[in-house]
Amino acid sequence: MSRPGGGTRRSPTGGGRDAGQPGSVRIIAGARRSRRLCVPPGSTVRPTSEMVREAIFDSLGLLVDLVVLDLFAGTGAMGLEALSRGAAHCVFVEQDRKVAEVLRANIRDLGYEAESRVIVADYHAALQDVTRTGERFDLLFVDPPYKMLTEAEVTLEPAIPLFMHEGGVVVLEGDKASHPTLGAVPAFDRVYGDTRVTMVTRRRNVP
Repeated sequence: MSRPGGGTRRSPTGGGRDAGQPGSVRIIAGARRSRRLCVPPGSTVRPTSEMVREAIFDSLGLLVDLVVLDLFAGTGAMGLEALSRGAAHCVFVEQDRKVAEVLRANIRDLGYEAESRVIVADYHAALQDVTRTGERFDLLFVDPPYKMLTEAEVTLEPAIPLFMHEGGVVVLEGDKASHPTLGAVPAFDRVYGDTRVTMVTRRRNVP
């Protein structure tokens, strides 16, 4: 994965909207290009807009053989896009059981069951799970409801060394007024409409 240059959220505290058919979201590129994912009808889940996803993945570059954690997965748009672009495996975290059913269906429909694991739990429990199992990730997507971003950042900052490879990238999405850093200098920080995308590279801890 090249270093960043220059998921899914919940409305109304989220706000991303996908350009495309109502109730679905399109995979942009890779092996499953143009395939569509289902969005639960009447759900408050709203996938990150196609424009924002394209900007994120263009900045990330090659994803071949990377291991991904999609921490607020929703319908799986971010993690499945990563798999389509060559990532080796993705752990999806979604606490809403009905949304998780749609997520599993999207994974199955795209043929990525062998490359995926779904954790149905809140993100605190999921982080305990992956830390306990010793899993390590190269890429982490953090796209919570906007009101949860500060809380998530506080939780993640001390935990990231426990489950992220050195040099791994964390992609955070929040509202345009947010400034998440995870205690590091962002490698990428841009605003698209009402969404701010920040990318932080996991560095070696310095005593």
